[in-house]
Amino acid sequence: MLDYKLLEALAAVIDQSGFERAARHLGLTQSAISQRIKLLEARLGQPVLVRSPTLTPTAIGRRLLNHVLQVRLLEHDLLKRVPALGEREQRLRLAINADSLTTWWSDAVGDFCQCHDVLLDMVIEDQDVALKRMRDGEVAGCVCAMQRPVQGARSHLLGGMRYRALASPAYMAKYFPHGITQQALREAPAIVYGPDDRLQHRYLELHGVRDPFPHHLCPSSHGFVRLALANMGYGLFPEHQVQRELAEGRLVDLDTTRYIDVPLYWHHWRHGGETLDALTDHLLATSQQWLTPMETPL
Repeated sequence: MLDYKLLEALAAVIDQSGFERAARHLGLTQSAISQRIKLLEARLGQPVLVRSPTLTPTAIGRRLLNHVLQVRLLEHDLLKRVPALGEREQRLRLAINADSLTTWWSDAVGDFCQCHDVLLDMVIEDQDVALKRMRDGEVAGCVCAMQRPVQGARSHLLGGMRYRALASPAYMAKYFPHGITQQALREAPAIVYGPDDRLQHRYLELHGVRDPFPHHLCPSSHGFVRLALANMGYGLFPEHQVQRELAEGRLVDLDTTRYIDVPLYWHHWRHGGETLDALTDHLLATSQQWLTPMETPL
């Protein structure tokens, strides 16, 4: 039989990103958390955590985390039917890309969370790598650009997020006085969200330009807009995020004929419980209010 106290210790260490925070979360000493992890590893005969250079689960650790996560979700369903078993707040841990969180996500899930009395733990992750969080057993669902689900999960196309290359009029006058050219694109500073963000690279490839190119790194959706308005660079912006700036003329298109539609998929565990299934149904029914309709690739 599995000892769930040991598994909860493992889950807490990963959820809280460390032994000390895990101890505070569970109301235990750091030594007690360490002893539980050691006991779990001793029973398995192999490590469940890699301590260095960063704290991450091993392959068997990821499988155990997946199991714990799904047990938690199913336990919530049972508590709804048998309240006498106890009370426990309903939480869903999800990985969401920053642009979705900034634009459509809150509108899509606000009513759902109130109706189902559920709390969300949202991990911000780039849309191209959010699926790793599910593979590592850290989240119950994620929004990402990858179609293929991890083992034990399902994926559904929600729609596309349209990105437009934008800059301030002053920036355009300085760096693109004669319009968009390959030479200008090689020299004009861009704004990139982070090292995993490849949208800028994809846009440049549409114009026949490849690495390297000068760019700022700005891992903040709000800061991304602020840098562009400060004439520091151009970037790929979600259309919904900058409607006011476009209407007021503070941001303009580099090229009105080129944009990028990024498909967004919702991934969730197959046996994640009623609340996760209800959230899936809700997203599929409402997401195209904010996202561009797209066809699922064959």
